[in-house]
Amino acid sequence: MSAIDYYFTSASPFSYLGHQPLRAVARKHGLEINVKPVSLPGIWQVSGALPPAQRPPVRQRLRLVELQRIADYRGMPINVKPKHWPVDPTLADRSVIALQQLGGDPLSYMERVFAALWANEEDIADEQVLAKYLAREGFDAEAVLAAARQPEAAEIRQRNTEEAITADAVGVPTYVLNGEAFFGQDRVEYLDHALAKGRAAFKAD
Repeated sequence: MSAIDYYFTSASPFSYLGHQPLRAVARKHGLEINVKPVSLPGIWQVSGALPPAQRPPVRQRLRLVELQRIADYRGMPINVKPKHWPVDPTLADRSVIALQQLGGDPLSYMERVFAALWANEEDIADEQVLAKYLAREGFDAEAVLAAARQPEAAEIRQRNTEEAITADAVGVPTYVLNGEAFFGQDRVEYLDHALAKGRAAFKAD
């Protein structure tokens, strides 16, 4: 069985809320997770989505209620209006890519970064914040952040974005299994169900 391709960005509250459940599903079914940070605006340009501040007021209100509802359901802390948001996730995303390039598993580090923004009122665009969590996971923060600043990390993130668009991701997080895209943290249970059944991927054509 193939691995799960995991498209996300570090600034997404829905990536934060879906991260632990996704890891649990992958462990349950013995699957690897291919971590693929993306540039969300690039995906939105194709899918027709808008940044939260540009959405109609009713959708902005719904988003805030949904975040509280999901966090309550998942048993996770959340500040729906964090101090450091909107935030540029570029360096955080690229630090995940750098970790992979250096042979590290980024999943627990990602969990810390997501929580830093959405639960702990920290600025994930701040190198010192990222360095702190890299160190707590046992990584060489200086080496990882140096690799994150290199053009190759930016190129990989752009390729990931293009792959996500090709896979019909309309936003993040999107989990792709055997070519079928599961968009949104609320689709983790559907992903689990598909794996349990061992069914073929559903397609639009």
